[in-house]
Amino acid sequence: MHIEPTAPAAAGPKSALEISTMRRATWHIVPFMMLCYFIAYVDRVNAGFAALQMNKDLGLSQAAFGLGGGLFFVAYVLFEIHSNLAMEKLGARLWIARIMITWGIVGALAAFAVGPYTYYLGRFLLGAAEAGFFPGVILYLTYWFPAEYRGRIVALFMVAIPISSLLGSPISAGLLSTDGLMGLRGWQWLFILEAIPAVLLGVLVFAILPNRPANAKWLNPEQRAWLTHRIEEERVRAKPVAHMSVWQVVTNKYVLALAVIYAGSSATSNALSLWQPQILKSFGLSTMQTGLLNGIPFAIASVTMVLWGRRADRSGERILNTAMPLALTSISLLATQFTSSLVVTMCLLSLVLVGTYAIKGPFWALSTDWLSASSAAAGIAAINTLAHIGTSGATWLLGYIKDQTGSYPMALLPLAVLTATGAAIVLVMGRQQSRDNEAAKATPRAPGGMPAAH
Repeated sequence: MHIEPTAPAAAGPKSALEISTMRRATWHIVPFMMLCYFIAYVDRVNAGFAALQMNKDLGLSQAAFGLGGGLFFVAYVLFEIHSNLAMEKLGARLWIARIMITWGIVGALAAFAVGPYTYYLGRFLLGAAEAGFFPGVILYLTYWFPAEYRGRIVALFMVAIPISSLLGSPISAGLLSTDGLMGLRGWQWLFILEAIPAVLLGVLVFAILPNRPANAKWLNPEQRAWLTHRIEEERVRAKPVAHMSVWQVVTNKYVLALAVIYAGSSATSNALSLWQPQILKSFGLSTMQTGLLNGIPFAIASVTMVLWGRRADRSGERILNTAMPLALTSISLLATQFTSSLVVTMCLLSLVLVGTYAIKGPFWALSTDWLSASSAAAGIAAINTLAHIGTSGATWLLGYIKDQTGSYPMALLPLAVLTATGAAIVLVMGRQQSRDNEAAKATPRAPGGMPAAH
């Protein structure tokens, strides 16, 4: 099968129509989806701050807390692919609204856990409720933004993750101070109050989110026609992962490789979002000091993430722009073994998160470059789902190693190995793809310009 190179071509002069259309699409879609993802991530990781009170109240060991965090991703894995396929069938507006309202309700109910098992159940149900939101949005963005724009657009959307920790950390720390209000503990108010925006935004999604460019009343007819044609033009290009059944997509070598590559970034960002408050608290900080310091690495990462996404789009180079941040993350995680200084640890955690979040834009641009339109729904969900198997294991393992060794740096070692593995795989896959493209250039063509069957 002949595969055309899928990296964006060097950008030439753009028409006024293209510039106005993409600017309008960006402003109408990305900020709102960022806000939704901001709330999603706050609700996912606020257990990290709740743990400063909750673990003692519920009798949770570090391993038990980590197990609950892992169960979130077990549910995510079980339901994610089916959720994305449902969104493709039912439409983005209805399905994303359903996801947000459901996880808001489940998130609030987590406040009423009474022991380890109800805590486990709450985390599992939250994972089931949220499953499909992130890959659904990534799929949704492919309906609106050509490949040339996806690195920066995905980076802009995903900057909501570090911002959620930057802004959410002091908010979560402050909510813990409501301890005793109306007979509830601070961690219970934390879960309840941070769940309400998800439900409200879910209602807004259903009211204002267009399914496709053809439904966007805020685009004029000329803009709708141009964008629809441009997206359709890209849909018919040959891709490494062509039309396949769901099982074929899940077992495809490119999808499996992309899942392992992303597993390191996903595991690191989720594990640190959940555990970093406890790591910083171990230096003897107060709860509010922990909340304020916890946001610093995420602030640095949020700026770098956007800049790196722009760099990846301008160069059109996806492989190195994915591998380099993973290598930085791995080296920085390893370096935490050699310091007991809070300042040095903060610097290293900042570098870890810079690498972890910088990968997001170029990685998902690379992934959507490699997936055909017919395999995108299952492929994006499969990559995210399989990656979260690693995330689930790493979240539990971090708690287990901490219980066994008493050392957070030792507990971070599996993340260093996983990110180093991802960096190596993306370089190997990039080299393989280059060889395939070179070989394909010599492939004889059948009549009509299509590649001859092998």
